[in-house]
Amino acid sequence: MPDKDRLKGTAKKVKGSIKETVGKLTGDEQTEAEGKATRTEGKVQNKYGEGKDKLRDTFDK
Repeated sequence: MPDKDRLKGTAKKVKGSIKETVGKLTGDEQTEAEGKATRTEGKVQNKYGEGKDKLRDTFDK
């Protein structure tokens, strides 16, 4: 089962992408920037979860 951080990170990436797109469509630069930041935060959290998964898999062998 994937680490919780991977799942939360994926959710943040999706939320950020949606917010970024809404910002682009409405011309709201602040919303667009917030969306980019949320998406980036999600990517980092996802990578952190992947690392935890790899460590767990390594030690579970």
